[in-house]
Amino acid sequence: MSVLRMIYLALAVWGAIHPMYYFLTWFGANGVDIMGMVDAWHANAASSGLVWDLTIAAVTLTVWIIAEVAVRRNWLALIAIPATFGIGVSCGLPLYLFLRTAPVK
Repeated sequence: MSVLRMIYLALAVWGAIHPMYYFLTWFGANGVDIMGMVDAWHANAASSGLVWDLTIAAVTLTVWIIAEVAVRRNWLALIAIPATFGIGVSCGLPLYLFLRTAPVK
């Protein structure tokens, strides 16, 4: 595996673990209240702007993944879409780059 692929994989793991720590901490303090978390994301204009920034990035990444999968037929790369929306762009983007840079068979 190339150094670049190892970096992408490490970033995907970090992008899954680090944000999840904060989500789990919030759930521990507030209970598993998804709508409460969404309300917290929109507590002020700065956090709302960040939510929209990440949402637009996630949608853009999804469009890119679908477009490339349609051409490259790398069906495994589709797993980056649920990773993006279930964990975050910080996991989905490096995971997709890791899968995209796999050697062609």
